[in-house]
Amino acid sequence: MSTPRRRTLLSLFALTTLLPLACLPALAQKPSTLRIGYQKSSTLLTILKVRGQLEQDLAPLGVKVSWHEFSSGLPLLEALNVGGVDLSADVADTVPVFAQAAGAQLTYFAQEAPSPSAQAIVVRADAPYATVADLKGKKIALTKAAGSHYLLIAALDKAGLRFKDIEPAYLTPADGRAAFERGSVAAWVTWDPYLAGVQRQSSVKILADGRNVADYQRYYLAATSYAEARSDVLGVVFEALRKTGKWVKQSPKEAAELLAPAWGLDAKTVELANSRRSYDVRLVQKDALGEQQRIADAFYAEGLLPRKLDATAVPLWRGAR
Repeated sequence: MSTPRRRTLLSLFALTTLLPLACLPALAQKPSTLRIGYQKSSTLLTILKVRGQLEQDLAPLGVKVSWHEFSSGLPLLEALNVGGVDLSADVADTVPVFAQAAGAQLTYFAQEAPSPSAQAIVVRADAPYATVADLKGKKIALTKAAGSHYLLIAALDKAGLRFKDIEPAYLTPADGRAAFERGSVAAWVTWDPYLAGVQRQSSVKILADGRNVADYQRYYLAATSYAEARSDVLGVVFEALRKTGKWVKQSPKEAAELLAPAWGLDAKTVELANSRRSYDVRLVQKDALGEQQRIADAFYAEGLLPRKLDATAVPLWRGAR
């Protein structure tokens, strides 16, 4: 990857904790380790990690698995782009758009069907805000380029406002919640399981979620070089994700109890979060990327992307060969 392209990605994402290129291992022709990047909201891969399922499933291919945790989707895709990991756990639909704008060489591997109520704009229960329009001129906490970033833009637009009509406070989920609870911001835009956590542990109300505003589809991505070299490995992972997604919806209490210690949350909070996610894993189809285009257009219109994008001009994994 060229230095100018990496600088562009860094300037877009404003990241401060990235692996230096000099320390990243070179990708072999047939890599024998699958390096997976994930975050706290990576439900299905977290379950597979806790169970050791992928290690078992990939053993016949002579492939080992290593796990790398990130605070949110942006640093995760940066690491994927520069070779720090091979496969990204699910990230919100907005994140790949920013990566594409920076020229990242990433392949759309799989997609979870929409979960629009799994992200929301929350305010304190006693706050004097009844609608999104009431947030005009207020400071709002959000994670930059997360799916919730697009939710805020779309919700403001629906309320007749522009993104410039509010004051954004770009924070990680943990810092966003802290700022919200001490009253440093008027609202917080977040996603599950953070949304479920603040709903159950604090007195809040939801001004808007993604229903009829933002679909909130989550995408799994692979480094394009890895997708080309180890389509067989991705096929095993895809099948494991698909089966695990069905199990979560069929066994919500068991899934919550398994995830609770891994997430540091109580099982009821996890179950609430999982109830709002589809976990319906499927291949990505080019003609179903309309929401990605709307996201790209919205961020460009607000001056948050440097150029217009064709969000459908991305490589798609077509299944194991």
